[in-house]
Amino acid sequence: MKSIYNKILTFGVVALFVPALSGCIEELEPQSSVVTEEQVKESPASSEALKMAMPAYLNQYTDTGWHYSFGYAAQMMIRNMLGGDTGFNVSTYAGHFARWGINQYQGSDYVFAGYVWSYYYGFLLAVNQMIGTVDPENASEDQLGALGAAYAFRALIYLDLARMYEFLPNDIFPDGKNSDGMTVTGLTVPIVTEATPASEARKNPRAPHEKMSEFILSDLDNAEKYIVNLTDTKGNVLPDLACVYGLKARLYMWNEDYSNAKTFARKAIDNSKVAPISKEEGLSLTNGMNTAADFMWAGQQTSEDRTVTTGIVNWTSWASNQTDFGYTGAATKMFLICDAKFYERISNTDWRKLWFQAPEGSPLRAQIPYMNPTDAAGLVPYASIKFRPAQGNISAYATGAASAYPVMRVEEMYFIEAEATAQSDPAAGLTLVKNFMSTYRDPNYASKATTKEAVVNEIVFQKQVELWGEGQRFFDVKRLNLSVTRGYKDTPFYSQFRLNTNGRPAWTNLVISRNEVMNNDALINYNNPDPSDKYPVWTEE
Repeated sequence: MKSIYNKILTFGVVALFVPALSGCIEELEPQSSVVTEEQVKESPASSEALKMAMPAYLNQYTDTGWHYSFGYAAQMMIRNMLGGDTGFNVSTYAGHFARWGINQYQGSDYVFAGYVWSYYYGFLLAVNQMIGTVDPENASEDQLGALGAAYAFRALIYLDLARMYEFLPNDIFPDGKNSDGMTVTGLTVPIVTEATPASEARKNPRAPHEKMSEFILSDLDNAEKYIVNLTDTKGNVLPDLACVYGLKARLYMWNEDYSNAKTFARKAIDNSKVAPISKEEGLSLTNGMNTAADFMWAGQQTSEDRTVTTGIVNWTSWASNQTDFGYTGAATKMFLICDAKFYERISNTDWRKLWFQAPEGSPLRAQIPYMNPTDAAGLVPYASIKFRPAQGNISAYATGAASAYPVMRVEEMYFIEAEATAQSDPAAGLTLVKNFMSTYRDPNYASKATTKEAVVNEIVFQKQVELWGEGQRFFDVKRLNLSVTRGYKDTPFYSQFRLNTNGRPAWTNLVISRNEVMNNDALINYNNPDPSDKYPVWTEE
């Protein structure tokens, strides 16, 4: 049995804050690669390698000295910390991710800003290389399929980046001005493509919302055109046409174009190879929320991935409270938990409530399928039980950590369709969410919402329950100007997590790393303002 303590001794201890290791321009420039367009034409193996490099980057390990750097799933966990309904019960070992949750060291000089930036732009380098080596006029069907997947990956990356970095006014910076006196409202991130020369990359401004939206839509149109040639998604780690439609649905929600969001969410549902997970699938002790076949688009960790061989620098280590080898769980007594008020709002007849440890005395405890009998008493109230280790293996990290995690789920599309509908027709939107809930989640589901505001709130809440822990709540909090409330009587979060905001938190406007600003003149004076320590910790006094 591998304990977390042995792993920590192996990795050692690092200082609290470190100069930013961000994605400077040298990582972003188009470079002369060992794989050229001519080689791709001549060698199917070269094309295949570039294609599979994209899903491989989902699990890219980066040695930052901190144990949050395990790729796309780490970005999901970071957004979990920023979204308000996810955190830790104690501070032990939490520091690796907690800086996002406690709103400290979020400025451009710190590694926390640097990692997010460098990961995504490193990912773009891999995707741009795939796009740049395929000539659509002379490509094979396999290469066209790979090209379609690459455009979808690039749209995924830029849509994440745009929604994370776009500055929107908030209770701390209501006028949209940074410390240099510049208004940055609506600015996203610089666009770097396969054709961007170094001279332009070094003077590359943040794209405004409209320009970024047009760019992402262009990529998605290309993805839709070419991805029909992709015949094998390699177990859902490559996107298909349904995923392209899903990305369009996300894009149109970001744009508040609800008519198109509704249309493309429905297209994603109708073209998806997967259906909403059943209660049996969602609560499975072996395959519960860890199986790529259940997701439209998945990240798949393998036993050979460096993230897995570390034992603790991986998704399962942080997301599953039921392993013996992870950061969260019985060995550390530190658990990934949900917000108590969020939990109490879930109906007792909704089986998704069994994704969390019930408080002592609750009749729901008898219904929870625990992996280990000691979990019934060992898990703290509100601890997540949602994400099971692969094959239900709680002791061997090489097996248990080799799990899948969701990049996109079809369930999200049902809630996008419902909310987009409710924005113009609340009654129709409520009908859609009632149909989904009664069919798949809660046979006794009912809602008394009547006004547009109440109906949208109900739909977004049910989406929050469905996608809890998957990094999506952040986007709704920011888009809909929702408050985060983690400080209140009997809150389960440890003290420094107890922050409250009035509307969207300032920390949802991520800060661009110092290294990028130093290497891109167009960003000088145009960074987002630093939100660090701007909210007082709530106390009962």
